[in-house]
Amino acid sequence: MFDFQQISRYRENNRLEAKLATGGLPRSIWETYSAFANTYGGVILLGVEELPDHTLRVQGLLEPRELVDEFTALLQNPRVVSANLLPGDIQVLHVDGGDIVAITVPPAEQDQRPVYIGGDLARGSYRRSGDGDYHCTRAELNAMLGGRSH
Repeated sequence: MFDFQQISRYRENNRLEAKLATGGLPRSIWETYSAFANTYGGVILLGVEELPDHTLRVQGLLEPRELVDEFTALLQNPRVVSANLLPGDIQVLHVDGGDIVAITVPPAEQDQRPVYIGGDLARGSYRRSGDGDYHCTRAELNAMLGGRSH
């Protein structure tokens, strides 16, 4: 999908999000996880920053395995996120500039949607549009809930 050795050629979009993560696992990762899961899926890159001109630059991570372990543990907590969609699609990659983490979030199956965070379906459901994560509207939630099999 992406050539991780060419990160500087990419821009954030509806399938790619960069998070610096040098201070630990960013809280906003869960909004992006929800948004990707509720739309087309996508890749979250940890250890990569978006510059003011919207280009991406690898900053690298000192302890990428620790971030992976923390993220994986939090995926199991329903108070953090309603569904764990990652059977193991998390990679630590060695690229020019340092180590990064790539988390590939698949789109949720119809009966798993909406994927929401914080234990709050109404306020914790997000969708991806362009390069941003946005709260789902009531109509979007109803459409996702209506698509669930009973």
